[in-house]
Amino acid sequence: MTTEPRSLDSLPPALIATIMTKLDVSSIRSAASTCTTLRSSASHILSFLPTFHLLDIAVSVDLLRPLLLRQNPHLTSLKVDCDRLNDSAIEILLCPSLRELCLYNCADFNGKLLSEIGTRCPDLRGRSVHISELEELLSGCTQLEALVLMFDVSLFLHHNFARVWALASEKLTSLEIGYISSVTVTEMLSPNLGTPQSPNCIRPSVLSGIQKLCLSVDYITDAMVGMISKGLSSLTHLDLRDAPLIEPVLTFDLTNAGLQQMNQYGKLKHLSLVRRQDFCITYFRRVNDLGILLMADKCANMESIYLSGFCRVTDTGFKTMLHSCSRLYQLRVSQGTQLTDLVFHDISATSLTLTHVSLRFCNLLTNHAVINLVSNKDLRVLDLRNCKNLGDEALRAISTLPKLKVLLLDGSDVSDMGLLYLRQGLIGSLVTLSVRGCKRLTDKCISALFDGPCKMVLGELDLSENPNLSDNAVLLLAKSRVPLFELRMRNCQHIGDTAVMALASMQIGKERWHGSSLRLLDLYGCGGITALSFRWLKKPYFPRLRWLGVTGSVNRDLVDALARSRPFLHVQYRGDELRADQWDCSDSAYVHDYDEVHDYDEADDELEQWLLEGEIDHDDEEMGDAENIAEVVE
Repeated sequence: MTTEPRSLDSLPPALIATIMTKLDVSSIRSAASTCTTLRSSASHILSFLPTFHLLDIAVSVDLLRPLLLRQNPHLTSLKVDCDRLNDSAIEILLCPSLRELCLYNCADFNGKLLSEIGTRCPDLRGRSVHISELEELLSGCTQLEALVLMFDVSLFLHHNFARVWALASEKLTSLEIGYISSVTVTEMLSPNLGTPQSPNCIRPSVLSGIQKLCLSVDYITDAMVGMISKGLSSLTHLDLRDAPLIEPVLTFDLTNAGLQQMNQYGKLKHLSLVRRQDFCITYFRRVNDLGILLMADKCANMESIYLSGFCRVTDTGFKTMLHSCSRLYQLRVSQGTQLTDLVFHDISATSLTLTHVSLRFCNLLTNHAVINLVSNKDLRVLDLRNCKNLGDEALRAISTLPKLKVLLLDGSDVSDMGLLYLRQGLIGSLVTLSVRGCKRLTDKCISALFDGPCKMVLGELDLSENPNLSDNAVLLLAKSRVPLFELRMRNCQHIGDTAVMALASMQIGKERWHGSSLRLLDLYGCGGITALSFRWLKKPYFPRLRWLGVTGSVNRDLVDALARSRPFLHVQYRGDELRADQWDCSDSAYVHDYDEVHDYDEADDELEQWLLEGEIDHDDEEMGDAENIAEVVE
């Protein structure tokens, strides 16, 4: 016990410091908690660390202050979850050396943050913020390369909003805006803005360097698409989304003529055109196969396409797109109401090497489409959510994909037997499986997946909205000791306290932590959850849990008490999905490196322990109950 500290003391401090600079913040603090030598080195390293990323834990300003030293002139990249921070943290967060700044969950900040960023961080190249005061930010950050404004920019209420972009850095290549009107976008890119007599008048080329543009707008229109296509000559990545309040009229809609204007410079590699149905059932009704044919002529270099809401496009249009885009590796289609099996009938004859395929709400597809689609043996992600006619034979075909990592089957017609086909096939790398709302599944689906010598080793499993699922399924899951990171069981009426106790008592491998691997657990709407479950959601159980979904109506006081006792746990009790956008982001790579996640988890746990200055004491009675439950799942 005394040899290790002496051996570390004998090492040159510079050598220890060099090794520790290779670690992230969580790992540095984890190492610092082990001995005096590493604690001293960690304090020194934090004074010149170039990168400070702390996203899985939302710390208070008092806990952040000793970690983020103001005297560090070498800090260039800062990423922080600001859920527990406000304007009082501005002085700690901002320093002149920053080139990259990502601040998440900034609800308690006001407009002062953006103006202070512009004043204090002149070398900034990238930022993710959620608040206003745009003009000070653009004028102060002369090296800005990427800007993400995830809010409604109409809140600026400024008639000169479009002209403010004249102040933007000429190095700006990536722009993402949470919500903006199509008319404002057209004004921002209009060459006519170069003529008014104003010191802030925009130069015609001020945004011409944009390579990546992601916008959520009121309406995707021909005028906006045409202006983007003509004005942004360097554009390689275009992501446009709308969610109309009412059915668009002709002048506020996308037509075949708009698609014909797409990709005029031929540089576009990633295209996403999405019409959401948040407010009314609406589609791109003025686009048909002709529009796709006109666009496909200029899409030979396209690598990723996402089309949602094109209800009049038939197999002819989709097949033309597949045959024209020989470099396509990611295909996503949603609300393809006329998409049938024929699109994939001869896909094996093409030169396509698809790795990511998403076909959502394509209800005319059957097992035959999947059987042809799996000729692409490099498929890593397959999203077939809400294709209700897909059944067990589709799973038999999917089981031959040796590289598949993500499989989403929500709302399909698969049964327990289909999941058995999946396990018995060639799949050896599957990390994410979602069978939400697959109503033919029973408790036996867990045995189908995890019983026997060839059990799957999943990282994420979604069993939500399955009416036949009960506590018995969770007992089988706990007995299998699968090291899940995320488990979702929303709206499963027969899941209750026994399931929570089984998961809390579950032990993975050589570790003796209860429920050790779970980072996300969604139990919202589970009919059998009572106040008893909250006893098992406290420390020491589920030590790595960061996201929890429960029903607040069970006992709001218990929910609040749990949130207070575990300040680093995100507790959602209103029914919102936990991390809901991970499969719906058009830019998502879908696949996590679970080895890296596991290593980071361990460091993250140590960091939380260090911040709280010791673990919460174990309750002897609860530990005894845990051991009794553990005997059930052995």
